Amino acid sequence: MAKFIINGGKPISGTFHPRGNKNTVLPMLASCVLTDQPVVLHNVPLINDVKVMLQLLESLGVEVNLADHTVTLCAKGLKTTELDKDLCSKVRTSILLAGPMTARHGGATIYPPGGDVIGRRRLDTHFYGLRSLGAEITTTDAYRLKAGRLNAWKMVFDEASVTATENVLMAATLAKGTSTIYNAACEPHVQDLAHLLNQMGADISGIGTNMLTINGVENLHGTEYTVQPDYIEVGSYITASVVTGGELTIPDAGDPQTLQVMQRAFSKLGVDWTRDGRTLMIPQQPVRSIRPDEGNATPKLEDGIWPAFPSDLMSVCIVLATQTQGTALFFEKMFESRMYFVDHLMAMGANIIQCDPHRVVVIGPTQLRSSALTSPDIRAGMAMLIAACCADGESIINNAQVIDRGYEAIEDRLTALGADITRV
Repeated sequence: MAKFIINGGKPISGTFHPRGNKNTVLPMLASCVLTDQPVVLHNVPLINDVKVMLQLLESLGVEVNLADHTVTLCAKGLKTTELDKDLCSKVRTSILLAGPMTARHGGATIYPPGGDVIGRRRLDTHFYGLRSLGAEITTTDAYRLKAGRLNAWKMVFDEASVTATENVLMAATLAKGTSTIYNAACEPHVQDLAHLLNQMGADISGIGTNMLTINGVENLHGTEYTVQPDYIEVGSYITASVVTGGELTIPDAGDPQTLQVMQRAFSKLGVDWTRDGRTLMIPQQPVRSIRPDEGNATPKLEDGIWPAFPSDLMSVCIVLATQTQGTALFFEKMFESRMYFVDHLMAMGANIIQCDPHRVVVIGPTQLRSSALTSPDIRAGMAMLIAACCADGESIINNAQVIDRGYEAIEDRLTALGADITRV
């Protein structure tokens, strides 16, 4: 079990180059089994979840060639449709192989997926969509899927699930006829996957909306694609720089529309930045105040489906609020257990009132003090790491390998920007 030792109070400044979006690249890796031809992905983040997905694909017989941040995948020699049980338990996104494996290879056996423990993460919408396309699914010790050629269907999802949209979207590309997914997720990573599939020969329209239309094709071909920057990583590094009194430049920070969605929340927390094309400049901002809603009301930051405030930024923005003058209410609606990590911040001296499992009130600023912490999940772990970077004294974060699942070489990249972090 890894741990970080952090000496706080060092400004995080400089130029930061974001990696590809974690939540984009994982379904893209799964999509390689839709074709016998090579799929080449650039700007792939070298994080633990990616490494596990590549091991899963190799165990199926996919040829994997990883060089720097480019991976070449070829599923021509697939030798089995049963996924490795131990590897499935390590990542949530092992379930993303259900759709493409069933569509292209007639079925799959997938064991219950792992991932962060942040509340119930149901698979009902995945199975509804795949059954609608004609897959037979049995669930005992594993999820066993079987099908001939899938047939198109007009589907209405009961939730705008990101991974269910991705799973069913991949399957529908090879289904006979025209499928529609109503109440589809439209997050940037879903859009990026759809663009990749279209480049592979799929016929998908409605990208960026909650109604996707998929005209099934006979087969897909290989392609080369560059993964878009991870806006969650961008938001995390912005927070780390702001709360430690640094300044940051981020070349190719991502799509301007995605950055605009993020800026709504960050501006409420007193953070300003300028943009030149896809480059962000975040100046030093030693004095910041939370900006009230109309009528001088306490602002509320609540997450939701895109283009609402993304849940994966909730934890780091709570840390940001502890270092900003004023009061804000945070309302976590997506996951039942996301807020439990605030106990750690309170132990560090943060002035936080936990109203219930979904809502906290943060009153800032407070000088955080060093502490010994344990990372419960990726995003909470990153939030605690940021808190430790602006705290007085030496903090320890146990279970630090959890952060590695979502952030590449986190201690090296933060240290290069001025932080004092050692991995033990």
